[in-house]
Amino acid sequence: MVSPREGGLEVHLTALTLGLMLLVSAAAAGPAQSRDNDGEGPAALTPQVEEERYAQGDPTMHKAALLLSALDRRKLRLRSSTVLIIDQELGSTVYAKNSDQIKSIASITKLMTAMVVLDAGLAPDERITITSADKDRLRNSRSHLSAGTVLTRMELLQVALMSSENRAAAALARTYPGGTAAFITAMNRKAQELGMQHTRFVDSTGLHTDNTSTARDLVVLLRAAYQYPDIREITTTPSYVVTTPGKARNRMFRNTNLLVRKPRKSWDIGLSKTGYILEAGRCLVMQAEIAARPMFIVLLDAWGKYTSIGDANRIRKWLESNLRSANDLG
Repeated sequence: MVSPREGGLEVHLTALTLGLMLLVSAAAAGPAQSRDNDGEGPAALTPQVEEERYAQGDPTMHKAALLLSALDRRKLRLRSSTVLIIDQELGSTVYAKNSDQIKSIASITKLMTAMVVLDAGLAPDERITITSADKDRLRNSRSHLSAGTVLTRMELLQVALMSSENRAAAALARTYPGGTAAFITAMNRKAQELGMQHTRFVDSTGLHTDNTSTARDLVVLLRAAYQYPDIREITTTPSYVVTTPGKARNRMFRNTNLLVRKPRKSWDIGLSKTGYILEAGRCLVMQAEIAARPMFIVLLDAWGKYTSIGDANRIRKWLESNLRSANDLG
């Protein structure tokens, strides 16, 4: 286990030289083993493209790496069972706890559902009718989409991602070429193509316990999903109104992530998805910029209704406090 560095950060020539030596040494030794620091130290993982930037002498990258490596992880106390924070630009682990444990992921599944739908290039304006086949018979979860509701494919994607509507996700799979079975096959094939070796999907909604992954695999999923503008836009939309012909009133769907719905909290979120079933606990994955650093955040298996939200706020406070104070020294 890597010990934390203690004390203040002196950003001067000696520190930069030492930091660069450590980074070059780590790169020469090959990719670091995937190790959880449990709040004690970074398990650095530097992709080849970032190694090249180090070698080219990018001072911003050098300084960012030094600042992150100097964080006192003992001060961050999180309640989610599984946690992983990755610097999106550096590719390095900022904080990890149980990040290689295989967990049920609930509606985080819907990020893969969205990618498979968008990859298929199906008509976004095609009108799809919700049927009894889309009803959740596993958990009998409630839905605002009654049988007979007609929405476009893009509207279904909107409410499936933003409001975690299970019937919408089921309908998207059912109307995929080859049907639901072909859709699930495509989900697992996509996971393998992305290198998500510890991930398995058995449905498009996340209602099934056997939709499983690890926090490290989910960062791969986040990085891939972030490349889709539609997914970024939908998952960061606070609310969405669906107009259903023949209905007395429009239906308002709200984002399941309170951090997106309450902009006064000043979060800069680029992608977001929540999830919950009893076996998975409360789950939250996000891409967010904190203290001028783009981060991937994975929080799994939290038991309190607002525990993952609280953990996200604790992470932001910890990063802002440490990175900004360190930057002030530079």
